[in-house]
Amino acid sequence: MNRTEREQLRHLVADFRRWSERAAGVQAWRQAVSDAARNVEQVLHARSVVIGRAGESAWRVVPLGRDDAGVVRRLRERAYLPVTTTSDQDLLRLLTDSVPRALADVTPVLGVRRLFTGVAKRQKADEAAEYLRSRHAMVAAKDGPQRLERMSSFTAPVDRGEAGFAALLDPALAFDLLPGRDAAEPEILDRSAVDGLAEALDVIDRAVAGEASYRKAAHHAGQQVRDADVRRVLQEMPVEALKEATGERLRLGPLTQAGIRTVQEVLDRRGPLHALPGIGEASARHMLGAARTLRQTAYDEMPVRIDVGNRRPETTELLRRLAEWDACRQTRGAAAELERAAELAPLRAAIGRGTSYLLVIPTRTLPVAGLRESIDIVKRRAALLGASPDSRRRGSAGADPWEDFLARPADYFAMLSELGFLTENEDAAHGDLPEEIVKAVRDQALSGEYLTASLRGYQSFAARFALVQHKVIIGDEMGLGKSVEALAVLAHLRSRGETHFLVICPAAVVTNWIREVGEKSKLRPHRVHGPEREHAARAWVRDGGVAVTTYETLAWWESATPNAGDLACVVVDEAHYIKNPEAQRTIRTNRFIARCDRVLLLTGTPMENRVDEFRNLASYIRPDLVVDATDLSPIRFRRQIAPAYLRRNQEDVLTELPELIEVAEWLPMTTPDAVAYRAAVEEFNFMQMRQAAMLQGSRSAKVQRLTEIVREAEANGRRVIVFSYFREVLDLVARSLRGPVFGPLTGSVAAHRRQRMVDDFASAGGGAVLVAQIVAGGVGLNIQSASVVVICEPQLKPTTEAQAIARAHRMGQVHSVQVHRLLSEDSVDQRIVELLAGKQRLFDDFARVSAMADSTPEAVDLSEADLVRQVIAAERRRLAERAPTGS
Repeated sequence: MNRTEREQLRHLVADFRRWSERAAGVQAWRQAVSDAARNVEQVLHARSVVIGRAGESAWRVVPLGRDDAGVVRRLRERAYLPVTTTSDQDLLRLLTDSVPRALADVTPVLGVRRLFTGVAKRQKADEAAEYLRSRHAMVAAKDGPQRLERMSSFTAPVDRGEAGFAALLDPALAFDLLPGRDAAEPEILDRSAVDGLAEALDVIDRAVAGEASYRKAAHHAGQQVRDADVRRVLQEMPVEALKEATGERLRLGPLTQAGIRTVQEVLDRRGPLHALPGIGEASARHMLGAARTLRQTAYDEMPVRIDVGNRRPETTELLRRLAEWDACRQTRGAAAELERAAELAPLRAAIGRGTSYLLVIPTRTLPVAGLRESIDIVKRRAALLGASPDSRRRGSAGADPWEDFLARPADYFAMLSELGFLTENEDAAHGDLPEEIVKAVRDQALSGEYLTASLRGYQSFAARFALVQHKVIIGDEMGLGKSVEALAVLAHLRSRGETHFLVICPAAVVTNWIREVGEKSKLRPHRVHGPEREHAARAWVRDGGVAVTTYETLAWWESATPNAGDLACVVVDEAHYIKNPEAQRTIRTNRFIARCDRVLLLTGTPMENRVDEFRNLASYIRPDLVVDATDLSPIRFRRQIAPAYLRRNQEDVLTELPELIEVAEWLPMTTPDAVAYRAAVEEFNFMQMRQAAMLQGSRSAKVQRLTEIVREAEANGRRVIVFSYFREVLDLVARSLRGPVFGPLTGSVAAHRRQRMVDDFASAGGGAVLVAQIVAGGVGLNIQSASVVVICEPQLKPTTEAQAIARAHRMGQVHSVQVHRLLSEDSVDQRIVELLAGKQRLFDDFARVSAMADSTPEAVDLSEADLVRQVIAAERRRLAERAPTGS
């Protein structure tokens, strides 16, 4: 290498050293900017808290304050870093890695020391020089120095002042805590959104702590009841069960020889089992292990039962402890709010004095509004707890616990449910809803601020389902508390500032609704029915509340209250009354349904005869649903109607419900019965055929059996309801029975008199009889005081009988319920029972959650007229065949 070449190489080396130094500076600067941004992200992440909803993460909340003023600047600096291309990255690697190595190799040939450099180093330096010459030309040709300058400056001016935290929501900042594409939008909340939250949580904590000892005592008493029941089961369980539990060949002879005959006696033995003759240590371990397994299994499967017929001391103690807990409770009916408070507890710890804003980042589809709603719910409940310490129930704790339990059993069962002694099938509580709706319902908050009743889990789910879906059919089986579910919806809406609600129902249940609203909520009821309807309607328009009116009164309502204002929610009770779209009451009701954003149709019998009835109800509230009228598959139908329909059955959610015993009493006709029946058949008089076997009074087999049933009920301290479709039958029954008889309760009895009649019946002793027309007494009324039901003749709709039975067999019933169906052999009764079996199958397939087998509705979809014609024809043929020849 000559002198000129060395001089050129020196200039080239100088360029590279300058460029490499610049490239290293660019890299260090870019790394520092990125590290600073990553550090503030890590600090905010560590400070953040996760708020859950329904057991899943819902929001990440990041408190922000004055000390975080530089956060946005750091993130913005990272966002404004120039984007480096692949070529840029190659240039940086070249100048910070490859070129420095080549410079180190070429240095020995540029100074005086070149004269002392060996051949190998000289050769390496020559190769490095050649490499640098080629790379220098490449860097120069690709504007390397200019690109280094571009990579070392922000793409936009960075505000060095305090940037607003709202900038954190800018996707360009690439803040790593921001949600993914499937989550709801994040928001920045002012500190005022959580002002008072910590104090509210403290108030709730104190209320819960004040009740804790009473709750604990009640829970312990419940465990004692369960332990006692388990002990009784094991005392009846022979030691042979140990073999079944272990699957082993245990020699049990030594146990029986020692006088040990039951599993409980094995557990009670004080000394070791292997001390008994003939039992080794291994066998003793297996025996004792099997006994303990049997005990644990019995304990796990044993519900806490309250047996009215056997008032054991431990059960009395449980009722006393529950009454004491209830008497001291401020949090009655606040289960939903307590759940929200527990979810918000992490937020209380995260908020400091310096917190001025909150960055709320949804972790899924729940919007930030849901968090604000939770905060509002908790603060309002705390305000109630702090403002009304005297709102607790007093007096019940000192009374006879059995009397208080029998007066309000549903309240006691709700407490047992809260304590975990009454378990509900969660899947059954969801009905047949799709998973995406179930998830949305779980996430829906429910405010109990204006509700005074405690909700069971399945009832809370129904209320939240209605809030999520807006217009729905609640088809829960009768006796599950649909009215309380509806009240929970109205109470929640009232807490959101809504004021005017309307309940449309049959006249028979107006009084019951007025009572329910007054006793189970803080809403004001208005009876817009009867002589005072004008005054009540004006008061409702002026003050708001719940207007309770009837289908018939709607004709007057529309013209009398033109300035009713906005309706927040319409509840249509016994909604099967509007199954016929051509009926005037349906047309009037639908006008209210159409003008309101929220509607609840309540009916345990969404279809009585035809699938079209069910389809009609759905079309009133959700005309957008495509329900295929030509598709007769129950599964497909249920899938199509699912967004608007929720149904649960008693056996699925009321584990404490006493047994329902149904007896078909097939009775031969007496001679007077048969003569009257034949005459009715000859006259083609279907209605007379149905009641002929009852109208012979004391000569009737049905009346004789009814008298026996009432006598047995009196001996057992039970009350009886007698149902019939026919007024003449009811009058005869009322005359024929001795003892206290109430009724007949018929459609002509005014609503307030019906309720008074039921109340008087409930106050009477064992053997009291309520005589009721099945189409009147079987709708809307709660007659839990009766535990014996007698149906004098089969009804033309299976749902009619189910409704009547549900008046007694419902939530809060503490006695087993006996249902006696009086049926005459070889008569119209038998034909009706046979034909209606198909109608029941149709209902089960399309409207009942727990059975959705395929069926062919055309084969069983009978109208009443078809049924009457078939029955009369069959009976005429049968009697003609049995008539003596020559007659």
